[in-house]
Amino acid sequence: MISLKSVSLLKKILEGVWLLKHFRWNRKRVWIPLALLAIVYVNNSSLLTEAPSGQPRLLAHRGVHQTFPFEGLQNDTCTAERIHPPEHSYLENTIPSMKAAFEAGADLVELDVQPTTDGTFAVFHDWVLECRTNGKGVTREHSMAELKKLDIGYGYTADGGKTFPFRGKGIGMMPSLDEVFREFPDQPLLIHVKSEDPAEGKMLAEFLSKLPESRLENLAVYGGDQPIEALKREMPELRVMSKQTMKECLIPYIAIGWTGYVPDSCAHTQLHLPEKIAPWLWGWPNRFLQRMEERDTRVILVAGGGGFSEGFDRVEDLERIPAEFSGWIWTNRIDRIGPELKQ
Repeated sequence: MISLKSVSLLKKILEGVWLLKHFRWNRKRVWIPLALLAIVYVNNSSLLTEAPSGQPRLLAHRGVHQTFPFEGLQNDTCTAERIHPPEHSYLENTIPSMKAAFEAGADLVELDVQPTTDGTFAVFHDWVLECRTNGKGVTREHSMAELKKLDIGYGYTADGGKTFPFRGKGIGMMPSLDEVFREFPDQPLLIHVKSEDPAEGKMLAEFLSKLPESRLENLAVYGGDQPIEALKREMPELRVMSKQTMKECLIPYIAIGWTGYVPDSCAHTQLHLPEKIAPWLWGWPNRFLQRMEERDTRVILVAGGGGFSEGFDRVEDLERIPAEFSGWIWTNRIDRIGPELKQ
């Protein structure tokens, strides 16, 4: 018969074994998460990544143009009626504007296109003509010849309509996309499709497919999901961007990018990242930029939270850009930022 003393001793031994095992299991529960955190940190820290070489590159939104306050903007706001007092004579989406942007230091110039009734594309921002020009109606319901007769400086005013400093100075200045390509045969351009019409994407693909491969390498197109999807289907080699392509890249990257894996949907595309969101991406900035560069993807940093084309437009805004950032910077004031950054 086992004595009560032996039973008590055996009970204590068993309790000790249980406590030891439980302690070891607790240690595992502590060290496993710590090990995972260490892996994530090492895999994504820019501190442990060689800083990319080269300066940031500049994207000049609308070339050199008349700027306006962003406060209270709506999709149908006529921005020509609220410009700041003019500091120069350039009008957006014109050849002189683009030329001035490249001369000021732009590495890439953005422009807007509208299809015309005669099968080409006009370089113009607005869906309708009344805001900026002396014309009327929907832009795409006119031929290029009709659009050429308009005064694209007609509606600009900085004092609520008391004066119109560019009226009469923009006659015949709306260029076709053909003219832009002839004037800038090698310079990088970013084309903005302004509609949600998939037929426009197909039409643009037919237009661009006539260009040599060397020219297409310096072009990118962004816009609505449907036209961009149609364009990409016809021209898979072209760099494009839409909200949908951004989601297809960034959602899986946010889920598994901590491992260092970059989804195929992030390859050969373009990302417009608001500065308030970009720091939350795995590896931002250096490791992230390195990963995207290896996949031939262009990363463009946009100011603010991703609102109405906010850019780094003041010299002091450059202080918010990460040190040694080598991606692209969106600016509405290439005339200010270009000379400052190129110094």
